[in-house]
Amino acid sequence: MNPFFRIAARDATTSARNGCLQTAHGEIQTPVFMPVGTQGTVKTLDPEELSQVGSQIILGNTYHLYLRPGTEVIERAGGLQKFSNWNRPMLTDSGGYQVYSLSGLRKVTDDGVVFQSHIDGSYHHFSPEFTTQIQLSLGSNIMMVLDECPPYPCTFDYALESLHRTTAWAGRCLTEFRDCEPRYGYEQTMFAIVQGSTFPDLRRQSAEALIALDFPGYAIGGLSIGEPKPVLFEMIGLCTEMLPEEKPRYLMGMGKPEDIVEGISLGVDMFDCVLPTRNARKGQVFTWDGALNVRNAAYKMDFNPIADDCGCYTCGNFSRAYLRHLFNAQEILGMRLASLHNLYFYHELVKKCRECIADGKFGEWRTEFSRRYSTQTTNNNTVLT
Repeated sequence: MNPFFRIAARDATTSARNGCLQTAHGEIQTPVFMPVGTQGTVKTLDPEELSQVGSQIILGNTYHLYLRPGTEVIERAGGLQKFSNWNRPMLTDSGGYQVYSLSGLRKVTDDGVVFQSHIDGSYHHFSPEFTTQIQLSLGSNIMMVLDECPPYPCTFDYALESLHRTTAWAGRCLTEFRDCEPRYGYEQTMFAIVQGSTFPDLRRQSAEALIALDFPGYAIGGLSIGEPKPVLFEMIGLCTEMLPEEKPRYLMGMGKPEDIVEGISLGVDMFDCVLPTRNARKGQVFTWDGALNVRNAAYKMDFNPIADDCGCYTCGNFSRAYLRHLFNAQEILGMRLASLHNLYFYHELVKKCRECIADGKFGEWRTEFSRRYSTQTTNNNTVLT
């Protein structure tokens, strides 16, 4: 049995499974959705509120935290959890995607990435070894290897070159990680990232090479960046079929509710995305009947809660009309209440999936969820992207 991850139940009709990740900062029940706390905070919310809505684990970003406040500050504080007063598990990505998104401000070589800070234009170099050291300083329970995310679309040759680079970097990250002691006296772990763009042969090649390195867990990267949905799910299914059954599988950056349910059906255990909090700050909230935009005029006199069947703090105390007023008045409370609601909904969504898998009813529930949920919401709402 894997001491880090154990599977508790499997669905008979799909590849869905539920399980438990054991970390030094507590257990994580899977499937799990992880709110994104890029700079050591989930925007507008404090750690107690995150716990109250059901967050088990949050993300931090190596690129942003390295630039500000810097590893010296975080090390002096005793690690990112102590610095941010979040006493539950934390995952940090390597910063590879953020560097990728800088486009003209970075140069990628086999040795690593040279990039310009988006804050002050200063130059920095991320090597696999250095990003590993940064994450050791952050003290995250789960850290990610440095990878290169090829754009979509890209040529086969570019994706192949990028894959070779990512595989080599993964090996260097793992060697550096194994050669170092944890900074804060508790065990940390490292996940690899499968790349290969939308080319099935390259996805297989990437998975095989990384499996041979024997990481404790595996992420699926380089997706949900513009490729068609059928291609997205084909790549996810291909990866989960190849990745070890006894190890956790993490799909990076995909976050629409209907896509999460589909990802779970394909055997994914972990998800993260900025969508629920980013869209909340724009006035979009998610319900079991789809998404709605509370800024719309239709809600001016609507004194109902966001959702009648929601038990969150927002729905229990505030109306759609009040939230609409807050957004129109540009009050921060509107962003906070919408963020609380959306994270509560996302955590309830994956919790329901866990329960249905355990009860042997996931396939039936998935069909009903798909029938009820729609991204094309009523009252002429437009889904934000």
